[in-house]
Amino acid sequence: MKAGRRVLVRRNSLVRITPHHGPVSLDASPTRRARTDQTEGNARLTTSVAAVIFVLLAAEGVTILQIGRLLTPHVFIGMLLVPPILLKMGSTFWKFARYYLRVPAYRQEGPPVWPLRLLGPVVVVLTLTVFISGIALLFGPFSWRSSLLFVHKASFVVWLGVMGLHVLGHLADTASLAPRDWLRRTRRQVEGAGARQWTIASSVAIGLVLAVAVVPQVGPWLAAGPLGFR
Repeated sequence: MKAGRRVLVRRNSLVRITPHHGPVSLDASPTRRARTDQTEGNARLTTSVAAVIFVLLAAEGVTILQIGRLLTPHVFIGMLLVPPILLKMGSTFWKFARYYLRVPAYRQEGPPVWPLRLLGPVVVVLTLTVFISGIALLFGPFSWRSSLLFVHKASFVVWLGVMGLHVLGHLADTASLAPRDWLRRTRRQVEGAGARQWTIASSVAIGLVLAVAVVPQVGPWLAAGPLGFR
């Protein structure tokens, strides 16, 4: 080693000190950067689409206050939500699959705290129950209507409480990560911001097509008998 140059090793970090340039961190190696891109890219996608879902759910909540008069927008927003929710489930499943398949980047990041790990599957099951029962109400036989309506209402009440805990548990991460692909100063820090933006936009566009296609079913559904939501 030449005179005037020292090498310090701190845990997994290598720092080279030279007389002319001062400390130069070697942490941001291509391998380490690739690992960061994998996990944060997925996190940005998950939290960004979660923010979209949160706004749409807030609008859906308004329709519930007067469901008799607002059934059409209730169905419209509900169908609009389907693709973004499936996208969020997919990105979350991808993260957990990569973790349990022992992919180094995801193993290093670690799992969520155990209460959120236990809550996750409950959120998924209740979300699927709420939306599947709602869609079945529109397309299922009239004889199933009473049972499906009960399942839809009951699952929604439980889902609302569980979802509240889920949102609170992830609020800090969502507030921190969701804007990063959309702000000029941070969007280029992790590759793939444009692809993630287009993925979210496409899910919303597909939801709009789905909503427009399904809304005409509201009229025949109401004409078939009493509303039952009042």
